[in-house]
Amino acid sequence: MPTSFAASPSQDGASTPPFERILQALADPVLSLGPDGTVLYANAAAETLFGGWVVGLAFHDLFPAYRHEQDAARENGPRTLVTQQDLAFEARFLPLGPGQIVVTLRAAEPAAGPAAEAAEIDDLTGLAKRRIFLAHLAAALSQDADDAPFAIHCLDLDRFKLVNDTLGHAIGDLLLRKVADRIVSACGKGDVVARLGGDEFVVLQHGARSQAEAEKLAARFVDLVGRTYVLSGHTVNIGASVGTALRGELTQARDVLRNGDLALYEAKRAGRGRFRLFQPGMDTLLHERREMEIDLRRALALKQFELHYQPFIDLATDEVIGFEALLRWRHPVRGNVPPLAFIPLAEENGLIVKIGEWVLRTACLQAASWPGDRVVAVNVSPLQFKADTLLETVRAALERANLPARRLELEITEGALLDNTENVLATLNALRDLGVMISMDDFGTGYSSLSYLQKFPFSKIKIDRSFVAGANADSEAILRAVASLGTSLGMAITAEGVETAEQLARIRGERCTHVQGYLTGRPMAPDRIADFLARPDAHAPLEDTAA
Repeated sequence: MPTSFAASPSQDGASTPPFERILQALADPVLSLGPDGTVLYANAAAETLFGGWVVGLAFHDLFPAYRHEQDAARENGPRTLVTQQDLAFEARFLPLGPGQIVVTLRAAEPAAGPAAEAAEIDDLTGLAKRRIFLAHLAAALSQDADDAPFAIHCLDLDRFKLVNDTLGHAIGDLLLRKVADRIVSACGKGDVVARLGGDEFVVLQHGARSQAEAEKLAARFVDLVGRTYVLSGHTVNIGASVGTALRGELTQARDVLRNGDLALYEAKRAGRGRFRLFQPGMDTLLHERREMEIDLRRALALKQFELHYQPFIDLATDEVIGFEALLRWRHPVRGNVPPLAFIPLAEENGLIVKIGEWVLRTACLQAASWPGDRVVAVNVSPLQFKADTLLETVRAALERANLPARRLELEITEGALLDNTENVLATLNALRDLGVMISMDDFGTGYSSLSYLQKFPFSKIKIDRSFVAGANADSEAILRAVASLGTSLGMAITAEGVETAEQLARIRGERCTHVQGYLTGRPMAPDRIADFLARPDAHAPLEDTAA
Protein backbone atom coordinates (compact mmCIF):
# COMPACT_ATOMS: atom_id res chain seq x y z
CA MET A 1 0.00 0.00 0.00
CA PRO A 2 1.41 3.45 -0.86
CA THR A 3 2.38 5.85 1.90
CA SER A 4 0.13 8.66 0.64
CA PHE A 5 -2.64 9.41 -1.80
CA ALA A 6 -2.84 12.20 -4.34
CA ALA A 7 -4.75 15.31 -3.31
CA SER A 8 -7.35 14.61 -5.98
CA PRO A 9 -8.27 11.61 -8.12
CA SER A 10 -6.52 11.32 -11.47
CA GLN A 11 -8.33 10.69 -14.72
CA ASP A 12 -8.17 7.20 -16.18
CA GLY A 13 -5.23 6.78 -18.44
CA ALA A 14 -1.75 5.39 -18.83
CA SER A 15 -0.29 8.01 -16.47
CA THR A 16 -2.56 6.97 -13.59
CA PRO A 17 -0.82 4.67 -11.07
CA PRO A 18 -2.29 1.13 -11.21
CA PHE A 19 -3.22 1.19 -7.52
CA GLU A 20 -5.18 4.40 -7.97
CA ARG A 21 -7.01 2.94 -10.98
CA ILE A 22 -8.10 0.06 -8.75
CA LEU A 23 -9.40 2.49 -6.13
CA GLN A 24 -11.31 4.42 -8.78
CA ALA A 25 -12.99 1.22 -9.96
CA LEU A 26 -14.19 0.17 -6.50
CA ALA A 27 -17.94 0.35 -5.87
CA ASP A 28 -17.37 1.28 -2.22
CA PRO A 29 -16.34 4.81 -1.24
CA VAL A 30 -12.70 5.17 -0.13
CA LEU A 31 -11.11 8.27 1.40
CA SER A 32 -7.82 9.12 3.02
CA LEU A 33 -7.54 11.58 5.90
CA GLY A 34 -4.64 13.74 6.99
CA PRO A 35 -3.47 14.22 10.59
CA ASP A 36 -6.16 16.85 11.24
CA GLY A 37 -9.03 14.87 9.70
CA THR A 38 -8.95 16.68 6.35
CA VAL A 39 -9.90 14.60 3.31
CA LEU A 40 -6.78 14.25 1.13
CA TYR A 41 -8.16 11.75 -1.38
CA ALA A 42 -11.58 10.48 -2.49
CA ASN A 43 -12.30 7.86 -5.12
CA ALA A 44 -15.11 8.15 -7.67
CA ALA A 45 -17.61 6.28 -5.47
CA ALA A 46 -16.98 8.70 -2.58
CA GLU A 47 -17.50 11.72 -4.81
CA THR A 48 -20.76 10.25 -6.11
CA LEU A 49 -21.92 9.59 -2.54
CA PHE A 50 -21.31 13.15 -1.39
CA GLY A 51 -22.39 14.80 -4.62
CA GLY A 52 -19.13 16.33 -5.75
CA TRP A 53 -15.60 17.23 -4.79
CA VAL A 54 -14.80 16.49 -1.13
CA VAL A 55 -11.00 16.82 -1.07
CA GLY A 56 -10.06 19.59 1.34
CA LEU A 57 -13.17 19.20 3.49
CA ALA A 58 -13.04 17.96 7.06
CA PHE A 59 -14.31 14.41 7.53
CA HIS A 60 -16.46 15.89 10.31
CA ASP A 61 -18.28 17.93 7.62
CA LEU A 62 -19.33 14.67 5.96
CA PHE A 63 -20.14 12.77 9.17
CA PRO A 64 -21.05 15.31 11.89
CA ALA A 65 -20.77 12.84 14.77
CA TYR A 66 -17.14 12.01 13.90
CA ARG A 67 -14.45 13.56 16.09
CA HIS A 68 -10.98 13.02 14.67
CA GLU A 69 -9.06 13.27 17.92
CA GLN A 70 -11.14 10.52 19.53
CA ASP A 71 -12.23 8.36 16.61
CA ALA A 72 -8.86 8.20 14.89
CA ALA A 73 -7.35 6.58 17.98
CA ARG A 74 -9.91 3.77 18.18
CA GLU A 75 -9.47 0.20 17.03
CA ASN A 76 -9.74 -0.47 13.30
CA GLY A 77 -12.99 -2.44 13.62
CA PRO A 78 -16.16 -1.25 11.89
CA ARG A 79 -18.41 1.39 13.35
CA THR A 80 -21.56 3.05 12.06
CA LEU A 81 -21.45 6.67 10.91
CA VAL A 82 -24.34 8.76 9.61
CA THR A 83 -24.07 11.51 6.98
CA GLN A 84 -25.76 14.91 7.18
CA GLN A 85 -28.42 13.39 4.91
CA ASP A 86 -29.14 10.60 7.44
CA LEU A 87 -27.47 7.87 5.37
CA ALA A 88 -25.85 5.18 7.54
CA PHE A 89 -22.50 3.62 6.63
CA GLU A 90 -20.26 1.00 8.14
CA ALA A 91 -16.84 2.67 8.32
CA ARG A 92 -13.42 1.06 8.77
CA PHE A 93 -10.36 3.15 9.68
CA LEU A 94 -6.97 1.82 8.60
CA PRO A 95 -3.67 3.57 9.51
CA LEU A 96 -1.65 4.37 6.39
CA GLY A 97 1.32 6.40 7.58
CA PRO A 98 2.25 9.03 10.19
CA GLY A 99 -1.10 10.56 11.10
CA GLN A 100 -2.75 9.44 7.86
CA ILE A 101 -5.79 7.15 7.77
CA VAL A 102 -7.69 5.31 5.03
CA VAL A 103 -11.45 5.13 5.49
CA THR A 104 -13.60 2.61 3.63
CA LEU A 105 -17.38 2.99 3.66
CA ARG A 106 -20.09 0.44 3.00
CA ALA A 107 -23.79 1.26 3.15
CA ALA A 108 -25.48 -0.19 6.21
CA GLU A 109 -28.30 -2.58 5.42
CA PRO A 110 -31.48 -0.51 5.07
CA ALA A 111 -34.63 -1.52 6.85
CA ALA A 112 -37.54 -2.69 4.70
CA GLY A 113 -41.18 -1.62 4.66
CA PRO A 114 -43.11 1.65 4.88
CA ALA A 115 -40.81 3.11 7.54
CA ALA A 116 -37.83 2.75 5.23
CA GLU A 117 -39.70 4.43 2.38
CA ALA A 118 -40.70 7.28 4.67
CA ALA A 119 -37.05 7.71 5.66
CA GLU A 120 -36.28 8.69 2.06
CA ILE A 121 -38.60 11.72 2.32
CA ASP A 122 -37.55 14.93 4.05
CA ASP A 123 -39.80 15.41 7.08
CA LEU A 124 -39.67 19.20 6.93
CA THR A 125 -40.41 19.90 3.25
CA GLY A 126 -41.88 16.63 1.96
CA LEU A 127 -39.25 16.57 -0.79
CA ALA A 128 -37.09 13.62 -1.75
CA LYS A 129 -33.76 13.08 0.01
CA ARG A 130 -30.43 12.55 -1.70
CA ARG A 131 -30.80 8.77 -2.22
CA ILE A 132 -34.09 9.15 -4.14
CA PHE A 133 -32.65 11.95 -6.24
CA LEU A 134 -29.57 9.91 -7.13
CA ALA A 135 -31.81 7.00 -8.16
CA HIS A 136 -33.74 9.26 -10.57
CA LEU A 137 -30.52 10.72 -11.88
CA ALA A 138 -29.06 7.26 -12.48
CA ALA A 139 -32.23 6.20 -14.29
CA ALA A 140 -32.02 9.23 -16.57
CA LEU A 141 -28.34 8.58 -17.30
CA SER A 142 -29.08 4.95 -18.18
CA GLN A 143 -31.03 6.13 -21.21
CA ASP A 144 -29.59 7.45 -24.44
CA ALA A 145 -28.72 11.15 -24.27
CA ASP A 146 -30.89 11.97 -27.32
CA ASP A 147 -33.89 10.21 -25.79
CA ALA A 148 -33.50 11.56 -22.25
CA PRO A 149 -32.01 15.06 -22.24
CA PHE A 150 -32.06 16.86 -18.88
CA ALA A 151 -30.51 19.60 -16.79
CA ILE A 152 -29.82 19.77 -13.08
CA HIS A 153 -30.10 22.88 -10.95
CA CYS A 154 -28.21 23.14 -7.66
CA LEU A 155 -29.77 25.79 -5.41
CA ASP A 156 -28.32 27.36 -2.29
CA LEU A 157 -30.18 30.00 -0.28
CA ASP A 158 -28.55 33.37 0.32
CA ARG A 159 -28.81 34.94 3.81
CA PHE A 160 -30.72 31.95 5.23
CA LYS A 161 -28.39 31.64 8.22
CA LEU A 162 -29.11 35.25 9.16
CA VAL A 163 -32.83 34.42 9.30
CA ASN A 164 -32.17 31.42 11.55
CA ASP A 165 -29.89 33.42 13.84
CA THR A 166 -32.14 36.47 14.18
CA LEU A 167 -35.69 35.03 14.01
CA GLY A 168 -35.10 31.51 15.29
CA HIS A 169 -35.22 28.00 13.87
CA ALA A 170 -39.02 27.82 13.87
CA ILE A 171 -39.18 30.70 11.38
CA GLY A 172 -36.23 29.18 9.50
CA ASP A 173 -38.09 25.87 9.14
CA LEU A 174 -41.22 27.65 7.96
CA LEU A 175 -39.13 29.54 5.42
CA LEU A 176 -37.63 26.28 4.08
CA ARG A 177 -41.12 24.87 3.54
CA LYS A 178 -42.19 28.00 1.65
CA VAL A 179 -39.02 27.88 -0.47
CA ALA A 180 -39.67 24.23 -1.30
CA ASP A 181 -43.22 25.08 -2.40
CA ARG A 182 -41.96 27.84 -4.69
CA ILE A 183 -39.32 25.61 -6.24
CA VAL A 184 -41.88 22.86 -6.93
CA SER A 185 -44.32 25.38 -8.42
CA ALA A 186 -41.73 26.46 -10.97
CA CYS A 187 -41.00 22.92 -12.16
CA GLY A 188 -42.68 20.91 -14.87
CA LYS A 189 -44.53 17.61 -14.52
CA GLY A 190 -42.10 14.79 -13.87
CA ASP A 191 -39.25 17.00 -12.67
CA VAL A 192 -37.61 15.79 -9.45
CA VAL A 193 -36.99 18.18 -6.55
CA ALA A 194 -34.88 17.13 -3.55
CA ARG A 195 -33.56 18.74 -0.41
CA LEU A 196 -29.98 17.66 0.19
CA GLY A 197 -29.81 19.12 3.68
CA GLY A 198 -29.76 22.53 5.37
CA ASP A 199 -30.65 25.14 2.75
CA GLU A 200 -29.44 23.10 -0.25
CA PHE A 201 -31.86 21.93 -2.94
CA VAL A 202 -31.40 20.20 -6.29
CA VAL A 203 -33.75 19.83 -9.26
CA LEU A 204 -33.68 17.31 -12.12
CA GLN A 205 -35.32 19.03 -15.11
CA HIS A 206 -36.39 16.41 -17.64
CA GLY A 207 -36.53 17.27 -21.34
CA ALA A 208 -34.15 20.25 -21.25
CA ARG A 209 -32.51 20.03 -24.68
CA SER A 210 -31.03 23.50 -24.91
CA GLN A 211 -29.19 26.04 -22.85
CA ALA A 212 -32.13 28.43 -23.24
CA GLU A 213 -34.59 25.94 -21.70
CA ALA A 214 -32.34 25.30 -18.71
CA GLU A 215 -31.58 28.99 -18.16
CA LYS A 216 -35.29 29.88 -18.29
CA LEU A 217 -36.03 27.60 -15.33
CA ALA A 218 -32.92 28.73 -13.43
CA ALA A 219 -33.98 32.36 -13.82
CA ARG A 220 -37.44 31.39 -12.58
CA PHE A 221 -35.92 29.88 -9.42
CA VAL A 222 -33.92 33.05 -8.71
CA ASP A 223 -37.02 35.20 -9.21
CA LEU A 224 -39.46 33.13 -7.14
CA VAL A 225 -37.16 32.34 -4.21
CA GLY A 226 -36.01 35.96 -4.07
CA ARG A 227 -39.52 37.37 -3.58
CA THR A 228 -40.53 38.63 -0.13
CA TYR A 229 -41.92 36.18 2.45
CA VAL A 230 -44.28 37.03 5.31
CA LEU A 231 -43.80 34.43 8.06
CA SER A 232 -45.66 34.65 11.38
CA GLY A 233 -45.79 38.42 11.12
CA HIS A 234 -42.14 38.77 10.04
CA THR A 235 -41.12 40.12 6.64
CA VAL A 236 -38.22 38.07 5.33
CA ASN A 237 -36.06 38.62 2.25
CA ILE A 238 -33.54 36.05 1.05
CA GLY A 239 -32.21 35.03 -2.33
CA ALA A 240 -31.04 31.98 -4.23
CA SER A 241 -27.84 31.18 -6.05
CA VAL A 242 -28.30 28.55 -8.76
CA GLY A 243 -25.79 26.40 -10.61
CA THR A 244 -27.14 24.77 -13.76
CA ALA A 245 -25.62 21.98 -15.86
CA LEU A 246 -26.88 20.24 -18.99
CA ARG A 247 -26.48 16.50 -19.35
CA GLY A 248 -24.59 16.68 -22.63
CA GLU A 249 -22.63 13.49 -23.21
CA LEU A 250 -22.01 12.77 -19.53
CA THR A 251 -22.67 9.26 -18.24
CA GLN A 252 -21.75 9.48 -14.54
CA ALA A 253 -23.90 11.05 -11.82
CA ARG A 254 -20.82 12.42 -10.07
CA ASP A 255 -19.81 14.34 -13.21
CA VAL A 256 -23.26 15.88 -13.64
CA LEU A 257 -23.44 16.90 -9.98
CA ARG A 258 -19.92 18.26 -10.03
CA ASN A 259 -20.74 20.46 -13.00
CA GLY A 260 -23.80 21.78 -11.17
CA ASP A 261 -21.72 22.47 -8.06
CA LEU A 262 -19.08 24.24 -10.12
CA ALA A 263 -21.69 26.49 -11.70
CA LEU A 264 -23.21 27.15 -8.25
CA TYR A 265 -19.82 28.19 -6.92
CA GLU A 266 -19.45 30.63 -9.83
CA ALA A 267 -22.91 32.05 -9.13
CA LYS A 268 -21.95 32.72 -5.50
CA ARG A 269 -18.61 34.16 -6.51
CA ALA A 270 -20.36 36.54 -8.90
CA GLY A 271 -22.32 38.05 -6.03
CA ARG A 272 -25.17 35.63 -5.19
CA GLY A 273 -28.80 36.06 -6.16
CA ARG A 274 -28.13 34.85 -9.69
CA PHE A 275 -27.59 31.71 -11.76
CA ARG A 276 -24.69 30.42 -13.78
CA LEU A 277 -24.62 27.72 -16.45
CA PHE A 278 -21.70 25.32 -16.32
CA GLN A 279 -18.96 26.17 -18.80
CA PRO A 280 -15.74 24.27 -19.58
CA GLY A 281 -12.94 25.82 -17.55
CA MET A 282 -14.92 26.15 -14.32
CA ASP A 283 -13.47 22.81 -13.27
CA THR A 284 -9.97 24.23 -13.56
CA LEU A 285 -10.87 27.26 -11.46
CA LEU A 286 -12.39 25.15 -8.70
CA HIS A 287 -9.51 22.69 -8.79
CA GLU A 288 -7.11 25.59 -8.25
CA ARG A 289 -9.25 26.84 -5.38
CA ARG A 290 -9.36 23.40 -3.75
CA GLU A 291 -5.60 23.06 -4.09
CA MET A 292 -5.21 26.47 -2.49
CA GLU A 293 -7.52 25.41 0.35
CA ILE A 294 -5.54 22.22 0.99
CA ASP A 295 -2.30 24.21 1.04
CA LEU A 296 -3.90 26.75 3.38
CA ARG A 297 -4.89 24.01 5.83
CA ARG A 298 -1.27 22.86 5.93
CA ALA A 299 0.30 26.32 6.11
CA LEU A 300 0.03 26.72 9.88
CA ALA A 301 1.55 23.32 10.65
CA LEU A 302 4.34 23.93 8.15
CA LYS A 303 5.03 27.42 9.59
CA GLN A 304 4.54 29.20 6.28
CA PHE A 305 2.82 32.24 7.80
CA GLU A 306 4.70 35.25 9.05
CA LEU A 307 3.85 38.75 10.19
CA HIS A 308 5.04 42.05 8.81
CA TYR A 309 4.40 45.36 10.55
CA GLN A 310 3.42 48.79 9.23
CA PRO A 311 3.99 51.79 11.52
CA PHE A 312 1.38 54.38 12.42
CA ILE A 313 2.32 57.88 13.52
CA ASP A 314 0.94 60.34 16.08
CA LEU A 315 0.51 63.59 14.13
CA ALA A 316 0.85 65.70 17.30
CA THR A 317 4.39 64.44 17.99
CA ASP A 318 5.38 62.80 14.66
CA GLU A 319 6.40 59.76 16.72
CA VAL A 320 5.91 56.11 15.80
CA ILE A 321 3.41 54.98 18.42
CA GLY A 322 2.66 51.51 17.10
CA PHE A 323 2.57 48.99 14.28
CA GLU A 324 -0.23 47.10 12.57
CA ALA A 325 0.38 43.35 12.16
CA LEU A 326 -0.12 42.22 8.56
CA LEU A 327 -0.32 38.53 7.69
CA ARG A 328 1.93 37.11 4.96
CA TRP A 329 1.93 33.61 3.43
CA ARG A 330 5.18 32.40 1.95
CA HIS A 331 4.40 29.25 -0.02
CA PRO A 332 7.33 27.11 -1.23
CA VAL A 333 5.83 26.83 -4.73
CA ARG A 334 3.30 29.67 -5.04
CA GLY A 335 5.73 32.20 -3.59
CA ASN A 336 4.31 35.18 -1.70
CA VAL A 337 0.53 34.69 -1.77
CA PRO A 338 -1.31 38.05 -1.55
CA PRO A 339 -3.67 38.34 1.45
CA LEU A 340 -6.62 39.07 -0.85
CA ALA A 341 -6.01 35.68 -2.47
CA PHE A 342 -6.25 33.62 0.74
CA ILE A 343 -7.94 35.62 3.52
CA PRO A 344 -11.44 35.41 1.91
CA LEU A 345 -10.92 31.65 1.46
CA ALA A 346 -9.86 31.28 5.09
CA GLU A 347 -12.99 33.22 6.11
CA GLU A 348 -15.19 30.99 3.95
CA ASN A 349 -13.93 27.67 5.31
CA GLY A 350 -13.49 28.79 8.93
CA LEU A 351 -9.69 28.45 8.99
CA ILE A 352 -9.45 32.13 9.85
CA VAL A 353 -10.22 31.29 13.50
CA LYS A 354 -7.08 29.17 13.96
CA ILE A 355 -5.02 31.52 11.82
CA GLY A 356 -6.29 34.48 13.85
CA GLU A 357 -5.29 32.80 17.10
CA TRP A 358 -1.77 32.30 15.74
CA VAL A 359 -1.60 35.95 14.66
CA LEU A 360 -2.63 37.15 18.12
CA ARG A 361 -0.08 34.96 19.91
CA THR A 362 2.74 35.83 17.53
CA ALA A 363 2.03 39.57 17.40
CA CYS A 364 1.96 39.84 21.21
CA LEU A 365 5.22 37.89 21.57
CA GLN A 366 7.01 40.00 18.96
CA ALA A 367 5.62 43.30 20.25
CA ALA A 368 6.90 42.53 23.75
CA SER A 369 10.46 43.10 22.51
CA TRP A 370 9.78 46.56 21.05
CA PRO A 371 11.22 49.56 22.90
CA GLY A 372 8.85 51.82 24.81
CA ASP A 373 5.10 51.34 25.08
CA ARG A 374 4.40 51.03 21.36
CA VAL A 375 1.10 49.41 20.45
CA VAL A 376 0.54 46.40 18.21
CA ALA A 377 -2.71 46.44 16.21
CA VAL A 378 -4.21 43.10 15.14
CA ASN A 379 -7.14 42.57 12.80
CA VAL A 380 -9.89 40.31 14.14
CA SER A 381 -12.30 38.41 11.90
CA PRO A 382 -16.07 38.33 12.56
CA LEU A 383 -15.75 34.53 12.73
CA GLN A 384 -13.45 34.85 15.75
CA PHE A 385 -16.31 36.52 17.63
CA LYS A 386 -18.71 33.75 16.59
CA ALA A 387 -16.30 31.12 17.90
CA ASP A 388 -16.78 32.53 21.43
CA THR A 389 -13.11 31.98 22.25
CA LEU A 390 -11.72 35.42 21.43
CA LEU A 391 -11.62 36.75 25.00
CA GLU A 392 -9.71 33.72 26.31
CA THR A 393 -7.39 33.76 23.28
CA VAL A 394 -6.50 37.41 23.95
CA ARG A 395 -5.96 36.79 27.67
CA ALA A 396 -3.70 33.82 26.97
CA ALA A 397 -1.70 35.70 24.32
CA LEU A 398 -1.08 38.67 26.64
CA GLU A 399 -0.08 36.45 29.57
CA ARG A 400 2.25 34.32 27.49
CA ALA A 401 4.01 37.38 26.08
CA ASN A 402 3.87 39.33 29.36
CA LEU A 403 2.48 42.20 27.30
CA PRO A 404 0.36 44.88 29.05
CA ALA A 405 -3.18 44.88 27.68
CA ARG A 406 -2.95 48.62 26.90
CA ARG A 407 -0.34 47.78 24.23
CA LEU A 408 -2.76 45.61 22.24
CA GLU A 409 -5.26 47.14 19.82
CA LEU A 410 -7.87 44.94 18.12
CA GLU A 411 -9.22 46.17 14.79
CA ILE A 412 -12.70 45.03 13.81
CA THR A 413 -14.86 45.78 10.80
CA GLU A 414 -18.57 46.40 10.71
CA GLY A 415 -19.05 42.77 9.66
CA ALA A 416 -18.30 41.66 13.23
CA LEU A 417 -21.37 43.55 14.44
CA LEU A 418 -23.86 42.45 11.80
CA ASP A 419 -24.77 39.11 13.40
CA ASN A 420 -25.48 38.36 17.07
CA THR A 421 -24.72 41.94 18.08
CA GLU A 422 -25.46 41.47 21.80
CA ASN A 423 -22.88 38.70 22.22
CA VAL A 424 -20.33 40.64 20.18
CA LEU A 425 -20.85 43.78 22.27
CA ALA A 426 -20.51 41.73 25.46
CA THR A 427 -17.17 40.40 24.21
CA LEU A 428 -16.01 43.89 23.20
CA ASN A 429 -16.90 45.27 26.63
CA ALA A 430 -15.02 42.44 28.33
CA LEU A 431 -11.96 43.14 26.18
CA ARG A 432 -12.15 46.85 26.95
CA ASP A 433 -12.42 46.08 30.67
CA LEU A 434 -9.29 43.97 30.26
CA GLY A 435 -7.53 47.11 29.05
CA VAL A 436 -7.35 46.28 25.34
CA MET A 437 -8.05 49.06 22.83
CA ILE A 438 -10.73 48.46 20.18
CA SER A 439 -10.72 50.18 16.78
CA MET A 440 -13.34 50.34 14.04
CA ASP A 441 -11.51 49.55 10.80
CA ASP A 442 -12.45 50.61 7.24
CA PHE A 443 -14.91 53.17 8.59
CA GLY A 444 -17.27 54.60 6.00
CA THR A 445 -17.45 51.53 3.74
CA GLY A 446 -20.38 49.81 5.54
CA TYR A 447 -24.04 50.64 6.01
CA SER A 448 -24.68 51.23 9.71
CA SER A 449 -21.38 52.37 11.18
CA LEU A 450 -22.83 55.44 12.90
CA SER A 451 -25.25 53.33 14.95
CA TYR A 452 -22.39 51.09 16.06
CA LEU A 453 -20.43 54.09 17.34
CA GLN A 454 -23.38 54.82 19.59
CA LYS A 455 -23.49 51.24 20.91
CA PHE A 456 -19.79 50.89 21.74
CA PRO A 457 -17.14 53.48 22.68
CA PHE A 458 -14.35 52.56 20.28
CA SER A 459 -10.84 53.75 21.09
CA LYS A 460 -10.16 54.67 17.49
CA ILE A 461 -11.79 55.04 14.08
CA LYS A 462 -9.71 54.14 11.03
CA ILE A 463 -10.84 56.01 7.92
CA ASP A 464 -10.73 53.82 4.83
CA ARG A 465 -7.96 54.59 2.36
CA SER A 466 -10.46 55.25 -0.44
CA PHE A 467 -11.46 58.53 1.24
CA VAL A 468 -7.82 59.50 1.73
CA ALA A 469 -6.86 58.80 -1.88
CA GLY A 470 -9.90 60.57 -3.31
CA ALA A 471 -9.21 64.20 -4.15
CA ASN A 472 -12.84 65.13 -4.88
CA ALA A 473 -15.22 67.18 -2.79
CA ASP A 474 -17.24 64.15 -1.62
CA SER A 475 -14.18 62.36 -0.20
CA GLU A 476 -13.00 65.49 1.56
CA ALA A 477 -16.46 66.06 3.05
CA ILE A 478 -16.61 62.51 4.38
CA LEU A 479 -13.09 62.78 5.76
CA ARG A 480 -13.96 66.02 7.51
CA ALA A 481 -17.23 64.66 8.91
CA VAL A 482 -15.69 61.49 10.29
CA ALA A 483 -12.79 63.37 11.88
CA SER A 484 -15.18 65.82 13.50
CA LEU A 485 -17.45 63.01 14.71
CA GLY A 486 -14.57 61.05 16.21
CA THR A 487 -13.18 64.11 17.95
CA SER A 488 -16.55 64.94 19.51
CA LEU A 489 -16.84 61.33 20.77
CA GLY A 490 -13.33 61.36 22.22
CA MET A 491 -12.00 58.80 19.74
CA ALA A 492 -8.64 58.87 17.97
CA ILE A 493 -8.80 59.10 14.16
CA THR A 494 -6.36 57.24 11.91
CA ALA A 495 -6.18 57.98 8.20
CA GLU A 496 -5.04 54.91 6.25
CA GLY A 497 -3.26 54.71 2.92
CA VAL A 498 -1.40 58.04 3.06
CA GLU A 499 1.15 57.94 0.25
CA THR A 500 1.90 61.56 -0.70
CA ALA A 501 2.84 64.80 1.05
CA GLU A 502 -0.31 66.40 -0.39
CA GLN A 503 -2.50 63.76 1.23
CA LEU A 504 -0.68 64.23 4.52
CA ALA A 505 -1.25 67.99 4.42
CA ARG A 506 -4.96 67.43 3.84
CA ILE A 507 -5.12 64.92 6.71
CA ARG A 508 -3.49 67.40 9.09
CA GLY A 509 -5.99 70.04 8.06
CA GLU A 510 -8.91 67.75 8.92
CA ARG A 511 -7.70 67.17 12.50
CA CYS A 512 -6.92 63.47 12.19
CA THR A 513 -4.77 62.25 15.08
CA HIS A 514 -2.86 59.35 13.49
CA VAL A 515 -1.65 58.48 10.03
CA GLN A 516 -0.58 55.22 8.38
CA GLY A 517 0.65 54.50 4.85
CA TYR A 518 3.62 54.13 2.56
CA LEU A 519 4.66 57.75 3.21
CA THR A 520 5.32 57.00 6.88
CA GLY A 521 6.60 53.46 6.47
CA ARG A 522 6.04 50.33 4.44
CA PRO A 523 5.30 46.94 6.01
CA MET A 524 8.50 45.37 7.34
CA ALA A 525 9.70 42.10 8.83
CA PRO A 526 9.96 41.96 12.65
CA ASP A 527 13.76 41.95 12.59
CA ARG A 528 13.78 45.34 10.82
CA ILE A 529 11.71 47.21 13.40
CA ALA A 530 14.61 48.05 15.74
CA ASP A 531 16.66 49.53 12.88
CA PHE A 532 13.63 51.44 11.62
CA LEU A 533 13.05 53.01 15.03
CA ALA A 534 16.74 53.84 15.38
CA ARG A 535 16.75 55.91 12.18
CA PRO A 536 16.91 59.68 12.76
CA ASP A 537 14.03 60.31 10.34
CA ALA A 538 11.76 57.94 12.29
CA HIS A 539 11.33 60.79 14.79
CA ALA A 540 11.66 63.75 12.42
CA PRO A 541 8.70 65.91 11.35
CA LEU A 542 6.86 64.03 8.62
CA GLU A 543 7.06 66.88 6.09
CA ASP A 544 10.86 66.53 6.17
CA THR A 545 10.63 62.86 5.10
CA ALA A 546 8.14 63.33 2.28
CA ALA A 547 10.62 64.37 -0.37
